[in-house]
Amino acid sequence: MDPIVKNRLAYTAMFALVAVSFASWGYVHVFSRSVEPSNFRSFSVSADGDAVAIPDVAAFTFEVVSEGGTNLADLQQANTQKTNGAIAFVKEKGVEAKDIKTQSYNVEPRYQYFNCGPIYREGETNIYSSGLPCPPSEIVGYTVRTIVSIKVRNFEEVGAILSGVVQNGANSVSGLQFTVDDPTMVENEARAEAIAKAKEKAEALADAGEFRLGRLLSINESNGAVPYYDRLYAEGIGGGMPTAAPAPVIEAGSQEFQITMTLTYEIR
Repeated sequence: MDPIVKNRLAYTAMFALVAVSFASWGYVHVFSRSVEPSNFRSFSVSADGDAVAIPDVAAFTFEVVSEGGTNLADLQQANTQKTNGAIAFVKEKGVEAKDIKTQSYNVEPRYQYFNCGPIYREGETNIYSSGLPCPPSEIVGYTVRTIVSIKVRNFEEVGAILSGVVQNGANSVSGLQFTVDDPTMVENEARAEAIAKAKEKAEALADAGEFRLGRLLSINESNGAVPYYDRLYAEGIGGGMPTAAPAPVIEAGSQEFQITMTLTYEIR
């Protein structure tokens, strides 16, 4: 073979070998970074963001409890009439149907149990048995329980509604909670603050550690809200309709939203 051709072929093969080796190294490098970005060369920072909003919804539940004998149909009818009366009152106060929800409706039997244990005769130490089979437990009555949840958007009516549902059939009112119906905007505000704080913290750590920030590898969020709660009870089970009472003064206060953002950066 001509020496010149032979040398050219050798140079070509060497060049191809170097090119393939470089391409393989680059592929492995890129693949390893995509599978496990900056393995052991990353760090995470977390920061909280807070935003305060004025609640626009007052939510609570009322309960209608009816107890009676074994005539379940009459008991259910009585419970339904009281529940419908309380709901009708709430609607008269301007609450829309979409803000009224029946959470639960339960019928619970009440039993009488018989004591068929040993018999002790006075003045004797021996224990005797009645010798009769123990009768099964009997249903002696029922309890019908209806729970309805309400959302009130007109805060001027909250106190009157809380007091009025009891006067119109409810036995108890509980779980008053003021919330923000659509928290998207206030959550975005808290989220932006948390991210800004986390970025600032990451830059400060990079300066202190004498390294440069690389790519943002991941971002995670955890959030929570601290709502305002109140409770109001008015008991009337088994008795007549409660007498009218002055409506309580209700203050909505404010609701704080807190979001924690965790950013993971590549170290360069």
